[in-house]
Parts: sequence; structure tokens; C-alpha cells
Amino acid sequence: MATNYKRIAVAIDFSEQSLKACERAVKLAKEYGATLQLVNVIDTKSFGAITAYDLKYAEKLKEEHLTKIEKLRLEAQTAGVTEVLAVVETGSPKSILTQLPAVDLIVCGATGLNQLEKMVLGSVAERIVRLATCDVLIVR
Repeated sequence: MATNYKRIAVAIDFSEQSLKACERAVKLAKEYGATLQLVNVIDTKSFGAITAYDLKYAEKLKEEHLTKIEKLRLEAQTAGVTEVLAVVETGSPKSILTQLPAVDLIVCGATGLNQLEKMVLGSVAERIVRLATCDVLIVR
């Protein structure tokens, strides 16, 4: 049975794996005529405990990530994807990425930047596979 994905989200942490996942998501979005949603989550859970510093650091990171993700958004449009949305969220990547509203497919890289977390808690990709309510494509 063929599935027609209308809204495809891709998890981006700017690692090589996530950029590969983004390339695949762009191809799929073009193929299906789908809306592509680029999602970056700044993991504020991994910050220390000094709140004022954390907020400034999170805002600075958010600005940097918005610039990077906007570049990816423009590249996806140039490649032929009609509707591309780009969001940078702060919080828990595992929670945010498994609760994206109205998404038919989530594309993510096999591993991201956080190797320590992968060993201790299981990777974000693994969590998405287990908890997402839609199809998930892991790109290697």
C-alpha cells in the first residue's frame, strides 16, 4: 500500500547524520509534494544550573541555529520543495520530536552529536522510533 506523506518533519542538530537526513527529507518532500518541516531542538536539559547564564546562552544558541536552519530552508526551496517551514525549539529533543502535530513522517539521522547521552539514555532517534505516532525514517 503506497503512502502519500503530506507533511514531513526532519530532526536537525547540524551533525553530519542530520544533514544527510535533511537531504533525504528534501527528496521525499519533492517526490510527495509534501510540506517539509525542519526542526532543531536546543537541549536545555543538558545545560548547567545557573539560570540567568543558561537563558542568555540558550538565546545566543537559538539565534545561531535560526541562521543555520534558515540556510537549510532556502536550500530546500531552491531544490524544489514548495513549502518549507523551519523551527528552532528549546527543551527536550525527545519530547518535542515525538509530539510534532500533524506530521506523517519524521526523518532523522541514526546518531546525532550527543554520544554520551546515547550511551547512557538511548539516542533521540531510538526514542523517536519508539514514541512517534507516525512513520519514522532513520537515515544512515
